[in-house]
Amino acid sequence: MNEDVLNVSVRKFLKKVGITSQREIEQAVRAAVAGGRLRGNEALPAKMTLTLQGIGLSLEIERRRRARVKDSRAPQSQDNNRHD
Repeated sequence: MNEDVLNVSVRKFLKKVGITSQREIEQAVRAAVAGGRLRGNEALPAKMTLTLQGIGLSLEIERRRRARVKDSRAPQSQDNNRHD
């Protein structure tokens, strides 16, 4: 097994998961705010399940995240790369 190939492959997969997940979450929260189901400042529980078929890996990650919807007319923050 080539460790470098494995590492690059895993990183590419996780990058795709992260980008896709972020976009879907943001769209869903915006739609919920627009539809009146959220105010835009609620703490929402989130859970991600990662499974890797063939080796029986199943991992759940849970976190409570605050939904903060920015006014599209407001200036963008310079801290767009913040990860917490």
